[in-house]
Amino acid sequence: MNMQTNSSELFTPFTLGSLTLKNRFLRAGCFEGMAQDGEVTEKLINHHEDQAKGGIAMTTVGYCAVSKDGRGFGNELYMRDDLEEPLSILVKRVHENGAAASIQLVHCGYFSSPEVIGKKTLGASKQFCTFRFSFCEEMTISQIEEKTMDFIYSAKMAKKAGFDAVEIHGGHGYLLSQFLSPFTNRRKDQYGGSLENRIRFITEVVSGIKKEVKNLAVLVKINQFDGMKKGIELEDSIKIAQALEKAGADAIIPSCGFTSKTPFMMLRGNLPIKEMSRNQKSLFMRVSMTLFGRLFVQYYKYSQLFLLDGAKQIAKNVNIPVIYIGGVLSGKDAQTAIDNGCTAVQIGRAQIMDSDFVNRLKNKTIEISTCDHCNRCIGAMDAGGVYCVTKQEESHQQEDTHPK
Repeated sequence: MNMQTNSSELFTPFTLGSLTLKNRFLRAGCFEGMAQDGEVTEKLINHHEDQAKGGIAMTTVGYCAVSKDGRGFGNELYMRDDLEEPLSILVKRVHENGAAASIQLVHCGYFSSPEVIGKKTLGASKQFCTFRFSFCEEMTISQIEEKTMDFIYSAKMAKKAGFDAVEIHGGHGYLLSQFLSPFTNRRKDQYGGSLENRIRFITEVVSGIKKEVKNLAVLVKINQFDGMKKGIELEDSIKIAQALEKAGADAIIPSCGFTSKTPFMMLRGNLPIKEMSRNQKSLFMRVSMTLFGRLFVQYYKYSQLFLLDGAKQIAKNVNIPVIYIGGVLSGKDAQTAIDNGCTAVQIGRAQIMDSDFVNRLKNKTIEISTCDHCNRCIGAMDAGGVYCVTKQEESHQQEDTHPK
């Protein structure tokens, strides 16, 4: 296999279902924290417009709940009829700047916030969420059918608003992931037990969308592994990816980690405990996070391309694009992922630090991002909207050094 970097290949188009994208760089679906009260704000629109201006082939609006009871935070979108117009403005601004637009559809399940949704949360089985300090209700068959229709409705609304693609979030311990994982799914009916049964919910969502919504690319994010005992492992995720391909998915994004158990496995790097503590609303949670945060939130050492081995195995076993995510900091990293069977890459933190990252790679004004994985941008998500804290601090230092 040729492992030499051929940067020109990174800027060639590829197809995703009926969609053609101009290069191999996609903005990952990262929670922006810019949808205060569930609304499309000008800040959110500007954020994705900047991604488009920066040369990305497709930007992804992060974490849009398919129903109001699926939200984890108050500054998270939830799909409804009156979002069509403001979302169409966002899409138009992205398109005008040369990029395609996707929106990540999710239901947080037992990780939903009881305070935000105003009722008890839903899950595959009755489960205690250590992050929320709450129990969820086991979903009935009719509730599963209702949420399936919510995903389909949300995809229809995305299409009406002009989105080119949707990303179904089936990873990170959210609702669909809770059904896939034996750690959270202890059901005895047709949605529990065997892997074939646990796959049923997410494949019904994907096949339903493909049947009801034409000319809309459907990407699906799944876990390679959950990161704890009795969770999904790589051999499971390969079978899940194959089932999703059969259901009509146009691409697979293999990530990892369980938000309520192994939240920083999907990110790696520094734990921003101070910032996370500061953003907690209650005094109890602020004190708890400060004193015990490092006991509940595990540290995972960062390394570039930390999910490549699993993505390579999945790519060998499906005939649809596998979009690599996890530690891409340079054109060389992106090319390595492609050389190992992936079709394109998704980028999160490097794009948060510098929305012009892809243009700079193309113009060869940089070779690698200077993002140091401090992860303080994670804390910023809950404090008005995601941004690179390090970059802002450096900018302020320069202003202090060179006053006007």
